[in-house]
Amino acid sequence: MPKPLIGISTYLESSVRWGVWHQSAALLPAGYHRLVQRAGGLAAMLPPDAPETAAAAVERLDGVVIAGGPDIEPVRYGAAPHPRTGPAGPERDAWELALIEAALAAGKPLLGICRGMQLLNVALGGTLVQHLPESVGHDGHCGAPGVFTPHEVKPVPGTLLDKVLPEAVAVPSYHHQAVDRLGRGLLACAHAEDGTLEAVELADGDGFVLAVQWHPEAGEDLRVMQALVSAARSL
Repeated sequence: MPKPLIGISTYLESSVRWGVWHQSAALLPAGYHRLVQRAGGLAAMLPPDAPETAAAAVERLDGVVIAGGPDIEPVRYGAAPHPRTGPAGPERDAWELALIEAALAAGKPLLGICRGMQLLNVALGGTLVQHLPESVGHDGHCGAPGVFTPHEVKPVPGTLLDKVLPEAVAVPSYHHQAVDRLGRGLLACAHAEDGTLEAVELADGDGFVLAVQWHPEAGEDLRVMQALVSAARSL
């Protein structure tokens, strides 16, 4: 049986160095494509494009991953920017929102990671906590710059995630924002010990739509990505 083709969103950086070159580049940390490959899929990087091309791209894929990254522009969920919210990236927001909408419309398996979870929530009308330490009173979800911090998450019994991860697990984390009000049709399916929402899924429907706040590409647990690849294989 052919391996399913899993597309992963990438982003543009205007100034990147490699060898003798210093140019703009479409980037994706290697952990993402390696995780797809280790989970049994074929990885395809999706460089930013015009939003109207998203449906055609998704049509050729068996599954979609929306990768982690910087903060989402607050205007997209009706909020003014918090002083700690990062610079806006409207082109990336538009491209990845279009990928999410296309995947949902086509019934393609969809996995959101960190920013990807937040963007799925925003796509469905939800809102975000713009600076989590103010809500939970600690910095445990985002440690030193560039260092993933482990903490425990507990799946909600009876959910899709509970079937994938049937026990509390320690996960690699790096985020200062989180889901606040849930978007339409989304169900909370995991929480951290401080109550932070750590995973969401579509409450109804037969398809695979799951998003996690942590970074599975930075750890050794393949089960979340294996679940996406399995769903993509069954299309």
